[in-house]
Amino acid sequence: MTDLPAPQRPRPRPSPRTLPRFATLRAITALILREMSTTYGRSPGGYLWAVLEPVAGIALLTGIFSIGFRSPALGISFAMFYATGMLPYLMFADIAGKLAQTLNYSRQLLIYPRVTFVDALVARFVLNMMTQLLVNYIVLGGILLLFETRVVMDGLTILKAYGLAGLLALGIGTWNSYMTVRFPVYQRIWSIAMRPLFLLSCIFFIFDTIPQPYSDYVWFNPLVHIVGLMRRGFYPNYDAPYVSEPYVLVVALVSMVLGLMLLRRDHKMLLEM
Repeated sequence: MTDLPAPQRPRPRPSPRTLPRFATLRAITALILREMSTTYGRSPGGYLWAVLEPVAGIALLTGIFSIGFRSPALGISFAMFYATGMLPYLMFADIAGKLAQTLNYSRQLLIYPRVTFVDALVARFVLNMMTQLLVNYIVLGGILLLFETRVVMDGLTILKAYGLAGLLALGIGTWNSYMTVRFPVYQRIWSIAMRPLFLLSCIFFIFDTIPQPYSDYVWFNPLVHIVGLMRRGFYPNYDAPYVSEPYVLVVALVSMVLGLMLLRRDHKMLLEM
């Protein structure tokens, strides 16, 4: 009589590999700390320069234009008028410029599977946005303490202006992060384009004073809308009817979506270039 084989126990299924909880948050936090130590240094000198740069620009504009004009286009304070134009522009330019170098800056870390290009973009954006908000708070607070401005601040409008400036910088910066690596000459083209953009963003004047048909062309500069919204938040009598928040949102979101799509498709190739 033959022996029946013993019944075999079913083999346990291998448990699926799971990433550690909050892996993305940890990666972003680590990238932010790395950025703080390398970009701004371990001493407050790096952050001091971030404050001195806009202060020097505003002081120069105030000194020059106060000699030739009795009063600014809005209000009574030259310093406040130029600050409400220059600070949003510098926020956009700084954040978009930093994001454009994301792949080059984090190339060595992006070879690890748990660090993605989205982590690197978010880390750079969060750190530089927080830095710019702190700089703006210090500069505007200093102007309010040192000068007679007679402004009436609308907190919600000011927050919307900062939000749009940050979102536009994120969108354009994401697009630039792809273009800068894919086409190295693009970095030079962007640097050249930013020079006239400084003059065409209504920092020194208000949009309402631009004659036709030039105002129709300048209107397509999204920074004009952000600066106008910012000044509306400080000068209650300035309505700025030309400001279109949906237009800025469309420009920011379209550029960000296109940039993310291209980065997702080609990021491995870009890291090998």
